[in-house]
Amino acid sequence: MTSASETPVALKGEVRSLTGLRIVAALWVVCFHFSFTPGDAYTSYWEPLRPLVHTGALGVDLFYVLSGFVITLTYLDKLGSRPSVRGTVGFLWARICRIWPVYATVISLFGIWMLYRASRITDDFVVWQTVQPTVTWWHWLQQMLMIQLWDKASFAGSSWVGAAWSISAEWLAYLCFPLVVLVLYRLRRAPAWVLGVLAVACMVPFAYACYRTGDPYFDYSWLLRIAGGFLAGAFTCLAVRKVRVTRRVDQIAAVVAVIALIEVLAGLWWGFWRGQGGAEYGGVVVVFFPVLIGALALSQRGLSKALSAGPMVHGGRISYSLYLVHVPVFEIFWSYMLWEPRIGPGSALGSFLVPQVLLFVVLLAHLAYTYVEEPARKAMRRRGPGRWVSRRPVPAQVLADGTRDGVPQEGTGVVGASVADGDPQRPRAVQQAPAGDGAVAEELVPNRTRDGDRRRSA
Repeated sequence: MTSASETPVALKGEVRSLTGLRIVAALWVVCFHFSFTPGDAYTSYWEPLRPLVHTGALGVDLFYVLSGFVITLTYLDKLGSRPSVRGTVGFLWARICRIWPVYATVISLFGIWMLYRASRITDDFVVWQTVQPTVTWWHWLQQMLMIQLWDKASFAGSSWVGAAWSISAEWLAYLCFPLVVLVLYRLRRAPAWVLGVLAVACMVPFAYACYRTGDPYFDYSWLLRIAGGFLAGAFTCLAVRKVRVTRRVDQIAAVVAVIALIEVLAGLWWGFWRGQGGAEYGGVVVVFFPVLIGALALSQRGLSKALSAGPMVHGGRISYSLYLVHVPVFEIFWSYMLWEPRIGPGSALGSFLVPQVLLFVVLLAHLAYTYVEEPARKAMRRRGPGRWVSRRPVPAQVLADGTRDGVPQEGTGVVGASVADGDPQRPRAVQQAPAGDGAVAEELVPNRTRDGDRRRSA
């Protein structure tokens, strides 16, 4: 944690605007994949938005920056100030609890569908990917361990569920974070403008590749994307932590957020024009992602206020499940469109069902979050390393205002309250509940304090 003079008010709890931004990133990816639905019943409606939909894969890069920001916000002082094996294991266990249960469920169920589809077709087109993945027990184990991408130059065909390649990439980032955070912690004293420049610079290599070639899918582009995006988010977090929020800063940040959004949209339309609807030159806009996220974190009005609305925040919380379930649902529906003439491309019933499928994936994501993702995360956090991650008395000053160079700062609160990260049955003043995603950033959720008050984790 940092001192009150270094920490914006918005960063002392859940950054709701960034949670709301997650559903925007998720829907950007979902609409991109949905645009491949067979038939042209709705082509004319999609046409005005083609520059935006065509580049929906960039939603993954937005997720990466969000993830780097929130993971750094949550764990910088936990892991960077006092590195330890116990803290590292606790961090990795928290990430597993967050991303693995719903991931494993979706992958396994879709694997059954792949076997069923293979039994019904005569060709080898089992999934809607240009490169077909291998369906064996060994490859299932790789999927379960989330390592299926690591030895491949391209993510094509690496994952059974096409979008899950980014989960494998982010898991690699999580494994590296306990080492990276040691460097980040030592850079936290750098001026905010230097950290901001580093954040943007991390996105430049991928943006430059898109500018020169219009092709974001070169060999090991996935590694460049996760490394650049995650570090950009981390440096953005460090920069934001240095800024003290005042009314003036709030106003300026709100304006900067709008400008960043306009630049993103303008860049996407420019890239579409330059590539004549083919190449993806619009990838240059990733340099604005750290700017947008930093500005949203520093403001509470304008775009931040809109993204902080209840429905947007809930959308952000179900965004990880949405990211995972949408491809399986789409592929099953597309398969039946080819098998059943009654709902085939161009048919009246098929055209009616197309938008219903889009709505269905949002409902399914809500159900997956409510009945799989959250219950499993809470249950797993009460077991294994979640029961013995570092618990030590934390003075109320630290909880309220953080530390400066490891020295508690003055503040208010319950003196001597203990923090038990991941153990909801132990009394504590504040408990952090990491919930990152894939391809995703995490939200900080409220927890019950020892005296019964509701607070946000710091």
